[in-house]
Amino acid sequence: MNVGIFIFDDIEVLDLGGPFEVFSVAIRVKARLDPRSQKPFNVFTIGATTAPIHARNNFIVTPTFSFADHPLIDLLLIPGGIVSAELKKENVIRWITTTSAKAKLTASVCTGSFLLAQAGLLDDKNATTHWADIDDMKSMFPNVTVEKDVRWVDQGHIITSAGISAGIDMALHLVSHLESESLALATAKQMDYRWIKS
Repeated sequence: MNVGIFIFDDIEVLDLGGPFEVFSVAIRVKARLDPRSQKPFNVFTIGATTAPIHARNNFIVTPTFSFADHPLIDLLLIPGGIVSAELKKENVIRWITTTSAKAKLTASVCTGSFLLAQAGLLDDKNATTHWADIDDMKSMFPNVTVEKDVRWVDQGHIITSAGISAGIDMALHLVSHLESESLALATAKQMDYRWIKS
């Protein structure tokens, strides 16, 4: 399964790094547990271009692919951070809309849900975001039922998670859903991480 993570300026570092690490560790753990098994995930980053992006506090990351040349995406993941500039970019919202339509699953971490909502993907759905942004999401996107005090909300094709570290919990949930709970538990153990399942 191709896991494509969109990255952009002012992204929250753990929103990217947490899920990226979960899928990467899951690959290693599965190979160790079953050396003959097929690689479960291929995880990579995508930017509007391949120019380096400046995450929060000037952490610099270079996308592996751009909108123009990325492989087919099975799981599209949209991290959060400061998303106000991205919300205004028609090419970004259009790419999220068209890519999500082709993907099997779309997920967001933290304020990445604002980008999904801007693309119309959360209309008439339940979703969540960082606790500090719940009220803004409710006011900006009245067609979205925003849940608080949850780690993630799974609506089938669309999964949203709460703030920052909740993206790790959601990514483990996705590993459990797409592969097995045993692999998710083994991945969390390898990461020395206490998985919060709800």
